[in-house]
Amino acid sequence: MADNPAPDLDLPETQAPEAKPRKKGLKRRIFLAGSALLVGGGVFGVWWIDRDAKSKAKALTQGPGEHAFLTWMKIAEDDTVTVYSPHIDMGQGSHTALAAMLADELDAAWDKVTIEQAPADLAFANAALAKGFLPEMVGESMAGLVPDAIVGMMARSMPLQITGGSSAVRFTGEVGMRKTGAAVRTALVAEAADRLGVPANELTTAESVVTHATSGKSLRYGELAAGAAGRSLESDPVLKTRDQWKLIGKPVARRDIPAKVDGSAVYGIDFALPDMRVATIAAAPVRGGTLESVDEAPALAVKGVEKVVKLPDAVVVIGKGYWPALKGLQALSPKFSDGGNGGVSTAAIYAAQAKLRQTAEKPDNEGGEGDVEAAFGAAGAKVVEAEYRVPFLHHAMMEPFALTGHFKEGQLHLWGGLQDPLSTRTKAAKAAGLDVDDVIFNPMIMGGGFGRRFPDLVEIIDQVALVAKQVPYPVKLIWSREEEVGHGTYRPQSSAGLKAAIKDGQITALRIDYAQSGNAEGEVPFIYAIPATSRRHFAYQSNQIDGPWRSVNATQLGFYTESFMDELAATAGEDPYQFRRKHLPEGSRHVTVLDEVAKRSGWGSPLPDGVGRGIAIVESFGTIVAEVVEVSIKDDGSPKVLKAFAVVDCGTTVSPVNAEAQIAGGLIMGLSSALGEQVTIEGGAVVESNFTDYPILKLADAPPVVDVHFIESGAKTGGIGEPGLPPASPALANAIAAVTGKRIRNLPVLTQAKA
Repeated sequence: MADNPAPDLDLPETQAPEAKPRKKGLKRRIFLAGSALLVGGGVFGVWWIDRDAKSKAKALTQGPGEHAFLTWMKIAEDDTVTVYSPHIDMGQGSHTALAAMLADELDAAWDKVTIEQAPADLAFANAALAKGFLPEMVGESMAGLVPDAIVGMMARSMPLQITGGSSAVRFTGEVGMRKTGAAVRTALVAEAADRLGVPANELTTAESVVTHATSGKSLRYGELAAGAAGRSLESDPVLKTRDQWKLIGKPVARRDIPAKVDGSAVYGIDFALPDMRVATIAAAPVRGGTLESVDEAPALAVKGVEKVVKLPDAVVVIGKGYWPALKGLQALSPKFSDGGNGGVSTAAIYAAQAKLRQTAEKPDNEGGEGDVEAAFGAAGAKVVEAEYRVPFLHHAMMEPFALTGHFKEGQLHLWGGLQDPLSTRTKAAKAAGLDVDDVIFNPMIMGGGFGRRFPDLVEIIDQVALVAKQVPYPVKLIWSREEEVGHGTYRPQSSAGLKAAIKDGQITALRIDYAQSGNAEGEVPFIYAIPATSRRHFAYQSNQIDGPWRSVNATQLGFYTESFMDELAATAGEDPYQFRRKHLPEGSRHVTVLDEVAKRSGWGSPLPDGVGRGIAIVESFGTIVAEVVEVSIKDDGSPKVLKAFAVVDCGTTVSPVNAEAQIAGGLIMGLSSALGEQVTIEGGAVVESNFTDYPILKLADAPPVVDVHFIESGAKTGGIGEPGLPPASPALANAIAAVTGKRIRNLPVLTQAKA
């Protein structure tokens, strides 16, 4: 928070079955960035550069009569408080939540608080996010020793301005917004104390006013802002206690909703500039393929088409509008190579993964404790084994990719919605052959993301950068829905073999061997108290580009573990809820959550004939969620979800109404993906093309009852945007098994339910 003095501190494949190494994770990147900075510049140099960054942030945001504090906020002389969010609005409501967290600690009048998107400039790199991840990398005690200046420089060096990982409230909110609000409030009080000539402890704050009750005198925040802005801010201010909150934990109305309802909100696909053209694209249908040839004439013959641009792996048609561009593209017959990936298929991927798990000399990553092999061979132990599979999943964003670019006077200007503005600039600069300072990105709200809009996996950035440099006018590139479905960065296709030993009703050993691109160890906690466990990851990469999908690896591991727990309960002849309960640590938050969802769902009470219940519990992003699903079976053999219950312990529910919507939305998205969604591969290319063959759960098929309940445990704040999703698929599969006696081990359900 404060400008800390510089201390003397010593901080300690394409064709199956080949596998390729994955990119380093976010936390690893933060650690490496910090280490490099200390070695390269020294602590004093980092501290000095941090001061320069804060000065730049002030210059970018502070206008006449305004006074900026750090990179998070400013106060105007009319008492208006402007909060800058480093996270992008993609419908998750975090802008309002973050502003409320800062305003609550500041004691600002809520009706005088406005929220703006932070500029895509290195000065606004999200140091709070880096600081939030530090304890997970180096431990709480060591993380507390790292000065804010170093954390800020780490964030700028990456650069770090992401929206994802359910990190906005739990990291940016707790580490950045609340502490900023409290520190600025303390500075305002100190300034008022000096002006009024009274002790600071005799002053109170409320509704953007500092008051001295004894004398009856008061000063507005706008009157105090200039003096307070010149004071050093506390780096670790005292935060309010739960009983003092006025906005946190209260049903604060979201500020973004009115514009989205009345249509005035502008998304990337809505954006327009004078003299702008619109383009659309067709890339090689097989990932890894290239453009071999294309006759431009048929497209140029279409009225409204102005230009055809050839890219290494795609062809782009530019027109006076989207429809002329699309018709021109449809008139072309481009020839693409398959890059040697023509033999890749869904079946081949599963076969290669199974072979990898069975024949690899050792896993790529592993975790667990105890001797599972000894437990498997113990006298009297019953060994149970099962195989599970989950397919590639598409992000299915409501708004397809749309990015506008204009190259003029040596600079590339971009407009659109992406999940990391700073990395967008970096990637666009590299593609266009420009310095990063010559790329100006204007971030916009997004019509969904779910992980698909992370710049390192977004091809449209390179495409727009290359196209914009070839034309004198602004051009908006729009991906058709077919292009977006067929060229996604999908949740990995994954498979797993699970094996357990049961003795005297207790699980004595459990092994999970799973093959997919990403490693879940360290990301998805194993919550059960079992004497011997082994979790082994076998890295496998097909020609498809895998990427983070809402809740990342918790959906796969949650489905595997929680489906298998039901099978083990059946083997032991015990109730699935009680069986889970006795394997959870006694007195844990997990037990409390599980008990509450059982109670609210009426677990154990009689059900109508033909109706089954399923239960599951998964911890992800620091939040524990247990869900119960009730289903019946329709005449065609497919399941109908009748009711769904979710109980959540995220520590503190900052924005209750929005949190409920996020959990319910995640649950329904989990049901949708489990029921019918899948991306399949034939001849190296994606088979599915639109929502006609990639079915999303319709309102009529969604459960009419979705009961969401929060437990305010006061534990460290967890995420909320993703944790509602992982328990849904195993709860559904377990409910189907309860009513039909048939285990669902492969998703989606509809490929098996009618079999």
